[in-house]
Amino acid sequence: MAVGLGRLRAAMTSLKKIEAPSRIADEIYDQLLEAITQGRIAPDDRLVQERLAAELGISRTPLREALLRLEQEGMLVRAGRAGFELRQITEAEVQQIYGARQAIEGYAARFLADHGRPEDFREIEKQIDAEERRDLVSVADYYHSSRRVHRQFTAHTHNPYLLEMFDSMWNRAVSFHIYATTMQMDALAESVREHRALLEGIRSSDGAQASELMCQHIAEGLQLQLEAMKGAHS
Repeated sequence: MAVGLGRLRAAMTSLKKIEAPSRIADEIYDQLLEAITQGRIAPDDRLVQERLAAELGISRTPLREALLRLEQEGMLVRAGRAGFELRQITEAEVQQIYGARQAIEGYAARFLADHGRPEDFREIEKQIDAEERRDLVSVADYYHSSRRVHRQFTAHTHNPYLLEMFDSMWNRAVSFHIYATTMQMDALAESVREHRALLEGIRSSDGAQASELMCQHIAEGLQLQLEAMKGAHS
């Protein structure tokens, strides 16, 4: 036991002191993600590491970390040895992502209907109130507004693993957000307005009904997305 403890102490003293972790890679990731959702990075743009690092005034290490994370999440693909570009998404992939969303968020709705507390529903309603007060003028605005509301439904299951899966699916959805420019704004506005009715439906339903309400809402969003993709390709 003493020998083992001595080895442990020796190993610990040989390690370098860890300073406060840098969040540069996270900041770069957030900036790139925002640029993608707002359409500032186009499908034919090539993200070259050396050029981006020079423009941002940073080293390539945190930049590469951010780019690899976006690649892992399905938003970027390699373009040459040191470059990346937006990944082109197929209709089949869109349907798969929305199907995964139905599984995740449908379960969240079921859980809330069966186990949700009054304070959970109040917090979700506060988010809906806040979104209804926002001045939504672009497709990106509606995308982020919808995400914030749907995230509240999932967050109030108080299941961190479910919320992690939610974030993963919505981040992947950014990949085909570039096709949404042809979406009808009135259809998007109607989808956002449905959130209050969705909340009331979940609050007053049993688990099975609540899950069906959420899945139907997501299915309607899928149809909007598919129509937008067809419009972008026509």
